[in-house]
Amino acid sequence: MTITIDEVEYALDSLSEDAKAQFTSLQFVDQKLAQLNAEAAVYQTARIGYANALNAALPKKEGKKEKH
Repeated sequence: MTITIDEVEYALDSLSEDAKAQFTSLQFVDQKLAQLNAEAAVYQTARIGYANALNAALPKKEGKKEKH
């Protein structure tokens, strides 16, 4: 297996144990960041839904223009 870092290809088995450990940690962090970004998208969608539901549940004031 090879990995590319800064446009340079490296054979994974040729790396030092420290470099392999750093690579593994980097992969872990990248996976967690992707998971957090996906969760944030879900929360943002839910927030929009709740805000829309709140707006619909509020009493309408006379004379106030509707947003378009």
